[in-house]
Amino acid sequence: MRAVVRGVRSGVAVFRRKWSAGELGSLPVVLVLAVVWITFQSLNENFLSPRNLSNLSVDIVGTGLIAVGIVFVLLLGELDLSVGSVSGLAAAVFAVLNVNNGVPEWLALIVAVLAGTVAGTVQGYSIARTRVPAFVVTLAGLLTWNGLMLAVLGDSGTVNLDENGLVARLTSYYFTQDAVAYGLAALAVGAVFLVSDRDRRRRRAVGMPHRSLSDIVVRTGGLAAVAFTIAYLLNRFQGLPLALLVFLAVVAGLDVLLRRTRYGRQVYALGGSIEAARRASLNVTWVQTAVLATSGTMAAIGGLFLASRITSVSQSSGSGVLLVNAIAAAVIGGTSLFGGRGTTWSAVLGMLVIQSIASGMAITDTPPAVQFVITGGVLFAAVVIDALSRRTQEAHGRA
Repeated sequence: MRAVVRGVRSGVAVFRRKWSAGELGSLPVVLVLAVVWITFQSLNENFLSPRNLSNLSVDIVGTGLIAVGIVFVLLLGELDLSVGSVSGLAAAVFAVLNVNNGVPEWLALIVAVLAGTVAGTVQGYSIARTRVPAFVVTLAGLLTWNGLMLAVLGDSGTVNLDENGLVARLTSYYFTQDAVAYGLAALAVGAVFLVSDRDRRRRRAVGMPHRSLSDIVVRTGGLAAVAFTIAYLLNRFQGLPLALLVFLAVVAGLDVLLRRTRYGRQVYALGGSIEAARRASLNVTWVQTAVLATSGTMAAIGGLFLASRITSVSQSSGSGVLLVNAIAAAVIGGTSLFGGRGTTWSAVLGMLVIQSIASGMAITDTPPAVQFVITGGVLFAAVVIDALSRRTQEAHGRA
């Protein structure tokens, strides 16, 4: 109990320090998500039912993967407007190769993902070499890749996927054994504790500020409560969705890439100041190209998951509010529009907010217009908080 009390006091002290310094991180979006869930649960008791939460966990995957790629671009202080078209192009390439031309699914899938990678690489290299703003280059890409998608689909316009195929099963397969969901929860909690404790030991060894062990225990305990509750609810319906497992694995892997590798440090450095990065002899061209290639790759993978969800690809794939939702998810989750601040988990939190609003609106039979208004309001609030946080950090000499 003493350790818990010390952990709580430490958490309160950290919160006050971050509040005064404008470094609240993901706390605002977590509070928004809690308000959204409580509101819709009070309006309809089925909102937090195992069935709806399971569907929600699958619905966030396609757009969420695209939003993760957007996070990389936002970290540079740039914007990729082509991700919707790239996702549609990748889905069209897969459908035409596999369904219309009989190419094996695994090979068609690889080619489709590579198509997104190539599209992103071309845009990234163009941005780096010409120094034209990314939103201009990717706006041209939006039109180009959309036109190419229409050409790939041809006159048919719509291609239906095999409902028992590899891609279709990405969003329809569930691990029905309870042990899988609980095992994943235990693995995630254990990994977080070990990594946090390792960082604490390394920082303490060199005399740097570090979290106390009690603080880490309290944080890990909170994560464990959330993780095992989610596992319990998923097991009450159909089990752990394969789509959610893939999503979390990709997000965790890219988080390690960003925060634990030289490439990730270079991305954050460019987001802080591209001119300072050039003077520090960083290969700016390579980093910008790699970031846009990552965005294109994630857009392609997200497009395949979106196609899997409806088991078809059409001329409307990648259009509509997909681009807006992907960018909004990254920003609402806490990724700064000014570059240099954010994580891949930002996209997960932001996507949860957006899809929770959509799901709640559907359950309560609320007009779609209200959904757009609420989502727009949340996005505006996130941008204002981001701007105020940056101003506070500048006042403290941290930006």
